Amino acid sequence: MADLITVEDPDDPRLRDYTGLTDVELRRKREPAEGLFIAEGEKVIRRAKDAGYEMRSMLLSAKWVDVMRDVIDELPAPVYAVSPELAERVTGYHVHRGALASMQRKPLPTADELLQTTRRVVVMESVNDHTNIGAIFRSAAALGMDAVLLSPDCADPLYRRSVKVSMGAVFSVPYARLDSWPKGLESVREAGFTLLALTPDEKAKSLDEAAPHRMDRGRLPYGSRSVSSPASRRTTTPGRTPPARSTPRPPHLVSPRCSAR
Repeated sequence: MADLITVEDPDDPRLRDYTGLTDVELRRKREPAEGLFIAEGEKVIRRAKDAGYEMRSMLLSAKWVDVMRDVIDELPAPVYAVSPELAERVTGYHVHRGALASMQRKPLPTADELLQTTRRVVVMESVNDHTNIGAIFRSAAALGMDAVLLSPDCADPLYRRSVKVSMGAVFSVPYARLDSWPKGLESVREAGFTLLALTPDEKAKSLDEAAPHRMDRGRLPYGSRSVSSPASRRTTTPGRTPPARSTPRPPHLVSPRCSAR
């Protein structure tokens, strides 16, 4: 059973994991370096725990203690009970969900390890907005994707905003970072994937034509600019009318993997 500790000093060093949560630049550097991330809200905390992430501590307002009692009783991590006012002073914002947990990160698999066991993989390039990262993970989970690959400059999927928007999908969909971009895609091609660059170009083939549904392995990347290369097929979504604009939008990607079996 976790210890329930009432804290009244916002400068208490035991609350360090929760300080400055609105400072994006600080948190995006500090959290990976210290091996932690913040889960916000009852549902997200429970999903992180169920996914096997170790809890370092919880920060709860008084009315959330009973709601989280079963979690408190199961885990050895300390639980800090604070007033809403103190929580706001520590974190830098009004914690309206009333529950935060500091979780320990897991080691990430390599891209090669994920590609060995997946059929449908999402790939993101230069998606550096945490809200978009969370939304794409949530969509990937809903579409039954097996994994996600990130270019080196993508935002952190375990940043608080990403986790919150994904509704915990970042815990259920395995992911890895490619070591380089676009060179890292060579290993994807070598694993048997064909890259399809989504574009509004009216000359592109439809997605159904370029990646027929009979393909039993596939990969769905987002946000690419540099992968629309001679080694890629250009495709567009069925029924889409190309926008009347002189500057094309950065293409998204879809990369299906064909199996001869």
